[in-house]
Amino acid sequence: MLFVELIVQGLIQGSIYALIALGLTLVYGLLRILHVAHAAFFTLGGYVGVMVANQTGSLAAAIVAAMVVAGIGGILVFRLCYQPILHQPPFVPLIASIGLYIAAEELFRIIFGPSGLTYQYAFLQGQVVLFGFLRFKVAEIAVMLGSAAIIGVLSLLQTRTRIGVACQATVSDPQMAESFGISLRKVGDINFFVGSALAAFAGVMVSVLNNMVEPTMGSVPSYKALAIIVLGGLGSVRGTLAAALVLGVVESFGTVYLGRFLDRNAIAFAFLILVLMWRPQGLFTRAG
Repeated sequence: MLFVELIVQGLIQGSIYALIALGLTLVYGLLRILHVAHAAFFTLGGYVGVMVANQTGSLAAAIVAAMVVAGIGGILVFRLCYQPILHQPPFVPLIASIGLYIAAEELFRIIFGPSGLTYQYAFLQGQVVLFGFLRFKVAEIAVMLGSAAIIGVLSLLQTRTRIGVACQATVSDPQMAESFGISLRKVGDINFFVGSALAAFAGVMVSVLNNMVEPTMGSVPSYKALAIIVLGGLGSVRGTLAAALVLGVVESFGTVYLGRFLDRNAIAFAFLILVLMWRPQGLFTRAG
């Protein structure tokens, strides 16, 4: 029973990591830069979500508003921050991204205060009992099902639509894609919008689970998301998804069996270090 419960808890946590890390993967696949500021949209989604939910009493409205606002913010970051410096060495956008995230974190602190915001309504706080022995919050089940639905839609968009094919072509060979009339700017807008919206959805769901939104809530998830895209093989959407679920399950078991020695975050990074010592190219990428 404990084994099954830990597996499910790991998949729930892994689903949240996947939503955050997929946005990073989309950006890296297109621009070959590590978009550290992506974590700011996770936090932004949490703040927009809690404010809209408290005003309207609707969690659905909060999720939609958070994803739209974060998506538009992602486009602005791409056009104003990254586009002017894409011709620079990779460390230049990386430094700009780190600075942008630090600035966003301080901006959240100034605008919303350091103590955080909470929900006035108890969204998804009931409990569900599965198979007679598995007990979960409704919010946890909603996170897993919502994540699966969004990732499924993203997969269909990538493989079954012209926009998705254009994005994949741009990632594979930007110059060839541009010669066939694909706008690299539009593809960048789409990638940043989708990636930022996914992070915002994760931010809303995490804030509902914890009933708290605070300026620093994106810090640890951002580090783990970077670890996940390395584990999954940089730029691989499928690898990122698999690595996120694996990391969630490893953390779930680790907190039970290694909790006396390491906390949850230490377990995650210890796992990352061990994997990279064994497979520097990541779990789901072939060497060479």
